[in-house]
Amino acid sequence: MTCGLCGDEADSRHLCKRDAAKLAERLADLPTLYDELVHCLVPRRLGWGEIVSTKNAAGPQSPLNEAVLDEMNTGHMTAVVHSWRVDVQRIRWPQHTAPPPSGLTADCRWLAMELDWIAAHYPAAGDLAREVRTLEAQARSVVGDPVPQRKVVGQCIAIVDDQGTVCGADITHMAGESRLSCRTCHCVYEGQQDLLLLLHYQPVTA
Repeated sequence: MTCGLCGDEADSRHLCKRDAAKLAERLADLPTLYDELVHCLVPRRLGWGEIVSTKNAAGPQSPLNEAVLDEMNTGHMTAVVHSWRVDVQRIRWPQHTAPPPSGLTADCRWLAMELDWIAAHYPAAGDLAREVRTLEAQARSVVGDPVPQRKVVGQCIAIVDDQGTVCGADITHMAGESRLSCRTCHCVYEGQQDLLLLLHYQPVTA
């Protein structure tokens, strides 16, 4: 079975161990990011005193950051995470009634506690991980802490058939990863010898 998020081999799991660990990190971070969104409601150029003084000023200008209001969207993040908790519980314990809304922090903690079961048995685990990743990225784009982007470091040199065909797909890397792997043929480059071979056989650019 392949991982529902990255497509890598995941044995009999719906999420590979790497993406399950990332999901755990994101679930832990979401409540903090939400709190930061609340602080970002007040534009940095204004203080609370200035907001009070402009309360009765003429014109439609709002003292709040409307981009943040759109992002929070009347509890969008909270509603999305809670809907995933409801669905996971529905699949795992169909005899139970749906849990009532209990807040973003509680729902994130509950999902994190059930993550081993989710990764192994929940068919929509990839969709859950993908949506949580999107929520994190959207929040970070507002609070000024963007998610690190993957960078192309070269082309895969693995032979993929008995005719000697080279994979040639882009290999990407993100800060903090300890190895390189091709997301197309799943070849792993790990250790000094593998990296030297990868560098040596890169196609020559014109």
